[in-house]
Amino acid sequence: MKFPKISFFILAFIFFFSFFGIYFYSVDAYSLNANLILTPPSFEHILGTDRLGRDLLARLIEGGKVSLTIGIGSAFIASFLGLVLGSIAGYMRGVTDNIFVIIVDLFLTFPTFFLLLALVSYVNASALVLIIIISITGWMTTARLIRSESFKITSQPYIKILNIAKVSKFKILFKYYAPILAPIYFVSFTFGVGGAILAESGLSFLGLGIVAPQMSWGTILSGGKDVVEIAWWVSFFPGLMIFLVTFSLINISNYLQQITNKKQIQN
Repeated sequence: MKFPKISFFILAFIFFFSFFGIYFYSVDAYSLNANLILTPPSFEHILGTDRLGRDLLARLIEGGKVSLTIGIGSAFIASFLGLVLGSIAGYMRGVTDNIFVIIVDLFLTFPTFFLLLALVSYVNASALVLIIIISITGWMTTARLIRSESFKITSQPYIKILNIAKVSKFKILFKYYAPILAPIYFVSFTFGVGGAILAESGLSFLGLGIVAPQMSWGTILSGGKDVVEIAWWVSFFPGLMIFLVTFSLINISNYLQQITNKKQIQN
């Protein structure tokens, strides 16, 4: 499988658009204008305006910062938790592994999205809060994959020799486990970013996500659901951004996964 160049360039463009677009398009994302309510796309307002006369392109730029920050932040933390806990369980085995399995099974007993809903309903959502909550509910799959691979590494003769030589457990995990487990981490991370953005969008669509005046692609999408029949652009463009990011990340994740599988077959 060839490297998905188109997906990579789409992601690079969206990242640049979200974090640096304000320097090229300086319209205020919070400015209200009663005379421009639900204006369709035009030269003056490239992507149109919303129900309060706010420029949609400016809001997509501002909302992209929040959505991407939540996606990247929560995916990094969740994947890192999965890497640490899974590798420790696979290396230590015994009681540590049994406790790990019980904790993972308890988390997996509840559907992830409903667990998200339960946690968010008790707190005022913000970017930081959503990063923490999505991370807490998203580390289990990565941890189980890492644990499974760690079992294979632990059974290798050189690991047994290192244990007999009383080499530091931290050194063994960092020097010998981490390089082998890194591809799984990166695959999990790329999947996690898309999943976190979708989770935040779903919560925002239900009114449990980012609280005004902050905005994300999910809140913008939610704001257009009631006027979709007369102003399609309000929901279409934030939905398009979410789709492009998620689709591109899936392509890149599949590419990384195929590389990882080839290396495992060769070894």
